[in-house]
Amino acid sequence: MNQEFTISSRFNGPPASGNGGYSCGVIAAHVEGPARVRLMVPPPLDTPLQVVTGDDGGVQLLAGDTLVGAGSPCTMDSNIPPAPSLSEAEEASKGYPCYHEHVFGTCFVCGPHRAAHDGLELFPGPVHNWQLIACPWQVRDDLCDASGHVLEEILWSALDCPGYFAAMGGELRHAVLGQLDGEIRQPVCGSETLVVYAWPLGHEGRKHYAGTAIALQDGTVVAQSRSIWIELKSS
Repeated sequence: MNQEFTISSRFNGPPASGNGGYSCGVIAAHVEGPARVRLMVPPPLDTPLQVVTGDDGGVQLLAGDTLVGAGSPCTMDSNIPPAPSLSEAEEASKGYPCYHEHVFGTCFVCGPHRAAHDGLELFPGPVHNWQLIACPWQVRDDLCDASGHVLEEILWSALDCPGYFAAMGGELRHAVLGQLDGEIRQPVCGSETLVVYAWPLGHEGRKHYAGTAIALQDGTVVAQSRSIWIELKSS
């Protein structure tokens, strides 16, 4: 089954390409259950894309003949850290390292240089010396469906950038998302202030790993991910 899709320029990561989490969410929407999504090239903005679903449950996102990303079913580790409280997340956000400098300052998820309320405004900071980072998240109405639930591609977006800061320990290294394994556990009501938190999972050479979760204020985890970040070689 083939479908056409376009990633609007609003949902950018780097200025000229789609936010990694949002782009992964577009692909994951066509995978049953938890999904593993790999990005092969920067997802183009405002460009007709083809979503191609295979008989094996796998999904490809194509720009013409170019493979942009691919998704497949996966399993997720249920052993994740407990969520910090909303007050801890609010306090942690004060330590966000990128208000003045940012690799991608207009990123839809974490860019501080966007117009107010245009992006997700996720600004995570350290709860425990960068071994756990967090921030609060109030979802805007235009990012919810008609029933008031947060759109799944927006949840995938929120599962993206906090993992970068956890993986890098707050350093402003130039890295891009290579793979995102994610699971939306239940529908998420957009009217509640959520807690987004992340933690490092080690590194191998230029590959850095992190886990991210979204929780309700009572600590219930509603979505989770595991990300792989590729640190780019310095020129």
